[in-house]
Amino acid sequence: MLCFSGNGMLHIKAGEFPIHQQKLQGFVVGFQGSNIYCLHVYAMTAVEVPQSYSMYQFLKEKQFEEAYKVACLGVTEADWSALALEALEGLNFEIAKNSFIRVRNLRYLELIHDILERKKRPEYIDDDVFLADIYAYQGKFAKAADLYEKTGNPTKALQMYSDLRMFDKAKQYMTEGDVQSARILMQKQAEWSKDSKDPAVMVDILMHAGEEEQAIDLMGKSGMHQRLIEKARNTDKADLAMLKRIAQWLGKLGQVVLAAEIYNKIGDEAGLVDLYVSNRRWQDAFKLAESNPGLHESIYLPYANMLAENDQFEEAQEAFRKAGHAEKAIEVLEILTHNAVMESRFGDAGYYFWQLSIAALGNMADYKDGSEVPDEMMKQMQDFQRRADLYYAYDSIQRYIAEPFTSHQPESLFNIARYLLHAIKDSVPMGVSKVAILYSLAKQSRNLGAFKLARHAYETLQTLRVPTAFREQIDLGAISIRSKPYSDAEDVLPLCYRCSHQAPLLNLTEPYRCTSCKQGFVYSFHSFEVLPLVEFEVENGIENEEAVGLIEDESRVGKAAGGWKEESSGGADVMNLHDNTEGQDPFTSQFMRFQAGEAFSPVVADRDMLKSMPASEVFVQQWPAPLNFRYYRNVLPEIAVSHCSHCNNFFHSDDYELLVLQKGACPFCRHKVAIGGDLEARAPFNPLDAT
Repeated sequence: MLCFSGNGMLHIKAGEFPIHQQKLQGFVVGFQGSNIYCLHVYAMTAVEVPQSYSMYQFLKEKQFEEAYKVACLGVTEADWSALALEALEGLNFEIAKNSFIRVRNLRYLELIHDILERKKRPEYIDDDVFLADIYAYQGKFAKAADLYEKTGNPTKALQMYSDLRMFDKAKQYMTEGDVQSARILMQKQAEWSKDSKDPAVMVDILMHAGEEEQAIDLMGKSGMHQRLIEKARNTDKADLAMLKRIAQWLGKLGQVVLAAEIYNKIGDEAGLVDLYVSNRRWQDAFKLAESNPGLHESIYLPYANMLAENDQFEEAQEAFRKAGHAEKAIEVLEILTHNAVMESRFGDAGYYFWQLSIAALGNMADYKDGSEVPDEMMKQMQDFQRRADLYYAYDSIQRYIAEPFTSHQPESLFNIARYLLHAIKDSVPMGVSKVAILYSLAKQSRNLGAFKLARHAYETLQTLRVPTAFREQIDLGAISIRSKPYSDAEDVLPLCYRCSHQAPLLNLTEPYRCTSCKQGFVYSFHSFEVLPLVEFEVENGIENEEAVGLIEDESRVGKAAGGWKEESSGGADVMNLHDNTEGQDPFTSQFMRFQAGEAFSPVVADRDMLKSMPASEVFVQQWPAPLNFRYYRNVLPEIAVSHCSHCNNFFHSDDYELLVLQKGACPFCRHKVAIGGDLEARAPFNPLDAT
């Protein structure tokens, strides 16, 4: 070896190998072992320089003797171990033995001693047998097994894999027809499976054998999440399959945050979705869906199924819609509706039918361009709406019959029963009892003086199958009602607010219209009284948006109108009534023009008439296309009317405000209403957003 310096560099040359250089201040004046003596200015210093580089140069060329000599000059303990292992694999047992003595590795010293003893025996044949043992000691089991098989010792490979509990690999080295070895192998496998209580040892064995997938599976099955985390950190990012396997096991073990970190590391959004869904981390999944709309189906569909399995059907149908499976949302609604009817929850049934009608209306959205809507779709939507109204009303009757107390006044029960009797004249929906309707109607009609209607109700009841509990009361009522006049009290007859005609209580031909002027009745959807609302139409050529704008423009309201005027006369303030027919409200003028018994002629409003109407007296049902807007005017402003802009139903204001205060929502469509807010908010209605 040669050591010299110059230009601030130290040069070390060993044999014929290239020079090794490193920075050094001063001049080399000598070296001994790994110490180099340098003169820098006036100071002599000793610098320790390990001879590792020179040793590895000799080791690379398998010059173990020279490498050992260099190592003796001074190398690290790790270098001694490397020299020992290389010499052992090179079958230079003397150098290997001396090197292992330096690091005090008794395990390998025992191996060398065993090999040297075996070499002295007569059965010694080939050094490859010893090399196979060396590979086995180093954990290179595949190389060891190949050498065992090459040297004609497959049984040693079989024994090695059996001791390692790697029974699948052991079976590969079984000779065909060796029944005894197969039996022994199976016994060992069974014993190990039964007695093994330390999976960590088996994991280490599998990792040394290169069976990383099996090791990861064993970690997961044994709940060794910390080992899985360490393995993930030591795995190359390019090894996607291995990282996915680790993340899957971490997810199964409940380590969601750590598993999510791995999925984010490899950019696997699908795996991240599966992780959140399988662990029901819905909020994290929803945040992921916000950033990537393409994942909506993968997230919201299992979320909807989970909600449905837990009987949260209303939330489930909303999740189905977000997942893009509107048909499943409809299926859930139909199941909800059927269950509500079967369980006598008729209020819920009405609500679900209303949602079905909204869904049916949404299916008609493709016909907004003016094309004709198929009759089947329109009939289906109208049938759902009719059933929603019917079940909503029938809920009050069913509660009146089944429960000891009711919140409805006798007049309300009377109106509801009469409304339902007309609604079921063609067919009775499932779950609705005609007996309950007629029985309620008979009792309330008798109490309110509508004896003619009560007699009709009792007579109809006697033709039906009624529960035994009601039979005696019905028979007694049918007899006693005959002592009453065959007439109805005038104060219970419905009044038409257009022609002031009192319609009969029972009208099975046109139940919801005036028998005189044919004007349609509008009912309060709580008490089911007739409201002072008259429907009118807008003139052709006036768009809905323009009509609403004209109604809200009150610049001409009240001008040139007659009525009471405040004047001064003789120094006193007096009120005079002026009959100014020229300034009469144009709506009222047209409203009063009709001929009793003739075909119905609706009020048609032009632009001037729309401008003259007070906005507070006009209600607009703003249905989305392809349906048309419907316009109503309150002809008796003293009776306050409220309008729900979501379901487009009308109520007496007192009833509506009380129900909203009690429930916080519209009693029909259950749309939330802010307490203390505007209960008659006129925001444009879009039923597709109502559910």
